[in-house]
Amino acid sequence: MEKIDLSKYTNIIEVKHPLLEHKLGILRDKRTGTKEFREIAGEIGEYLCYKAMEEAELDDKVIQTPICETTVKRLNEDNYAFVPILRAGLGILDGVIKAIPNAKIGHIGMYRDDENGHKPVNYFFKVPKHIEDKEVILLDPMLATGGSAMDAIELLKEKGVKKIKFICMISAPEGLKVVAEKHPDVKIYCAKIDEYLNEDAYIVPGLGDAGDRIFGTK
Repeated sequence: MEKIDLSKYTNIIEVKHPLLEHKLGILRDKRTGTKEFREIAGEIGEYLCYKAMEEAELDDKVIQTPICETTVKRLNEDNYAFVPILRAGLGILDGVIKAIPNAKIGHIGMYRDDENGHKPVNYFFKVPKHIEDKEVILLDPMLATGGSAMDAIELLKEKGVKKIKFICMISAPEGLKVVAEKHPDVKIYCAKIDEYLNEDAYIVPGLGDAGDRIFGTK
């Protein structure tokens, strides 16, 4: 199998950290239970959100400390929206919302049609008012073929959204290449780029079906 070279895509950011490797190692283990899986997925999402917000703009705000008046830097949380891709994206929502508690929340519902080429099927789309004025952070634990990510990004762009970032825990080179080429303006933050997709469009070595493991449905 020919290795896909992703080095030319500057919008792909593989976030490296020993604790991320450690936590991913727990998630990959098939013996890891639902409760622990869900909690760790949220922790990884929170860390990736901090990374994705490194270039966030801050406003000056005058406050009173217990000692004196001073000027501090504050984030305008109303300028941001988290949009998980249902249902698996909900598994990292609890983590990222800890980073920006007052961000607005939208939802995009998709499922993979395994009987028709693993293509994503859209069944729900609900986003906050004035979504076009916000920076949107899309959430999905896995980026496999890239189909769901592509559809979600295109739906948001049709609504006028100009600033989009994508957060996932694990990604496949095949899906990353497709999304990075089609949407070079969208930065993709992932904790690990895995090896390849198998014939069933599952990421290898991966961690199985993230949605099933987060919600305990298998």
